Amino acid sequence: MNPDYNAQTQKLLLTQQAARTLETRRSKVLGQLMFCQGCCCGQTEKGFPELPRERLKHEWKQRRLNDTIQLTISGCLGPCDLANVCCLVVPHDLPQWFGGLHAPQQYEDLVRWAQSCQSAGTLQPLPNWLLELRFERFTTQSSGCSALSQEASLTP
Repeated sequence: MNPDYNAQTQKLLLTQQAARTLETRRSKVLGQLMFCQGCCCGQTEKGFPELPRERLKHEWKQRRLNDTIQLTISGCLGPCDLANVCCLVVPHDLPQWFGGLHAPQQYEDLVRWAQSCQSAGTLQPLPNWLLELRFERFTTQSSGCSALSQEASLTP
C-alpha cells in the first residue's frame, strides 16, 4: 500500500485488489443531475444565459438534496450548439439530455422537482417544459454497448 495515499484511496485499492464490488455512500441516490458550465453554457460574457451555479449549490445544500438527486456542475459536457445543457442519469435507464435552459424559473422548478423526489422517496415526473427541451445526445446504428463490454485491458 502506498503511504502517500489517504485512507479513502487505500480502502478503494484494497476493495479492487479483493475483486469486490465498489460501493459508495452515494449508491442510494435516485439520480444525478449534471449541469454543464464549460466553454459555452452559462458563459454570459459570450452571450449565453447564466447558469445560477451558486444558487443551485446553495439550494441543494440547504435542502439536503444530494442524498436524493446528486447535483454536479461540470465543465463542458459536449453539445455546445444547445447551450445551456443538463443531463439526468438514473439507475437502469439511459441518460436524458436537455438543452436550452435559459430562465431562472426553470432552475427553480428543478430544485422543486428534486425536493418532490426527496419527499416521495422515488423519482417524480419531470416538469413538462423540461421534456420539451430533451434531445438525443448520441445517435447509434447498433444496440447495446458491445465495444464497452468486450474483455480488454484498459489499464497500462
